[in-house]
Amino acid sequence: AQIMAHALSVRGFLAGSGAVTPRTSRPRRARPPHRRATVTRAADDGSSNGLGLLTFLGPVVPQGALVTPVKAAWKTAWQTMVTELAPQSRDGEYRRPKYAFDGKVENDANARFPVAAGGRYAVYVGNACPWCHRVTLTIALRGLGDHVRVVPMTDDAERASRGGWVFESSSPDPVFGARDLREVYDFVAGGAYRGRCTAPLLVDTHKKRAVSNESADIARMLNDTEWPSLSSAVLSDANEKSVQLRPSYLAATIDETNDFVYSKLNNAVYRCGFATTQAAHNRAALDVIDALDVLDDRLSKSRFLCGDRVTESDLRLFPTIARFDAAYATLFKCSSRRVGDLPHLEAWMRDFYLLPGVSDTVDVDGYRTSYFGQLFPLNPGGIVPIGPTARDLGLGVDPGRGSRAREDAFHFKA
Repeated sequence: AQIMAHALSVRGFLAGSGAVTPRTSRPRRARPPHRRATVTRAADDGSSNGLGLLTFLGPVVPQGALVTPVKAAWKTAWQTMVTELAPQSRDGEYRRPKYAFDGKVENDANARFPVAAGGRYAVYVGNACPWCHRVTLTIALRGLGDHVRVVPMTDDAERASRGGWVFESSSPDPVFGARDLREVYDFVAGGAYRGRCTAPLLVDTHKKRAVSNESADIARMLNDTEWPSLSSAVLSDANEKSVQLRPSYLAATIDETNDFVYSKLNNAVYRCGFATTQAAHNRAALDVIDALDVLDDRLSKSRFLCGDRVTESDLRLFPTIARFDAAYATLFKCSSRRVGDLPHLEAWMRDFYLLPGVSDTVDVDGYRTSYFGQLFPLNPGGIVPIGPTARDLGLGVDPGRGSRAREDAFHFKA
C-alpha cells in the first residue's frame, strides 16, 4: 500500500509540473557490439612468399583456378624440353636414337680404317656419359692409351651450339680445333651435319673422318683388333699377352648377358628418367628392379658376370652401377633399389673399381655435377646434392672377392 501511494504521488507531481508521462513499451534487445574483421598474420621472419598471389587472390579466385593452368603450362614446357633432350615414342617412352657412323677399325692394311700405331685414332668422350665410359674402360684394360687418344669434353648445354658437349680452353680439341662436338661432326661429315651429335665418337685423325659413334661397336672393335706394343697399367711388360674381353668359348654367354644388361638396366634407367607418362616410367622401373635383383643373385655365385674373370659384360655393367646411387636412384626416380642395399652387386662394383686402370676412369663427383646440373628439364633448380661421393660408395675398399693380379682377373689372347 505504501509503495502504491508513493507511486501515485510521484505521478501527480509529474502531471502538475507539466512533464510528459513516458509511455510504457517493451524492453529493447541489446545489440551486440560491432566487431571488426581481423586478419591473423604469421610473424615476419624475413622469408619470401614470392608474389603472394594465392594469398592475395584467395578470397576472390579459387586456388584451383590458379594452380591448374600453371601446372598444365609447366607440364607442357617440361614435356617439350624432355622430348628435345630425349626422343619419345607416342606413349611417352624414351627411344634411344640411331647412330650415323658404323665404320670399323680392322687388322687389314687395305681396310678403310686399318689398325695403326702412333695415335692415328682419337675418341671424343664425355666424363659423365656411361656409354663413353665403356669405351675408356676398354682402352684402359687393354692398354690402348698410346694408340687411341682420349679427347675429353665437358657437358654444358648453354655453351654448346647443339647437343651438350664442349671443349675447355685448358683441354682444347687436338684434331680439328673445334669449339664443341657439333663442329667436330661438321668436319667429319664433310659439311653441315644434320642429326644428334652424340658421344663417344671415334675418329681417324689422318683421314679426318668418323669411324663410329656407337659405343658398343667401338668397344668391341678395340677388343677384337691387335695393336702393336701395347702398354698401360694393365701391361707391365710389352711382351705379355694382351687382355681378351670376349673369349670365343664365352661369346654366346657374353652376348646374352650384354643384351640383358642393356635392355633391363643400361637403357632402362634412361627410360625411367626421361619417361613423359606414368605408364612408361612404371614399365622401365620394373625392368630396373628385376635387373638389379637378378644381377645381385648372379654375382653371389661368381666373382664376375660371366665367371671368375673379367669380360666385356662387366665393362658394360660397371658404368651404370657406378652412377646408380649417385644419380639414377634419385634424379631418374629409380628409387626402389640402391646398389648399397645389394651386397653382392656392391662388392662386385668395389672389386672392379680396384682393377688396374679402372679408378682413373671414374669421377663420381663429376657424375653428380653433370646429371643434376645439366639435365635441367629433370632438375630445373640446378641444385646438386653433396653426395654420395666415391668414399660414400666404398670405392677404394677391398671387398675381398679375389686376387686382382693380371693372371687371376683376366682372359688373354693366344
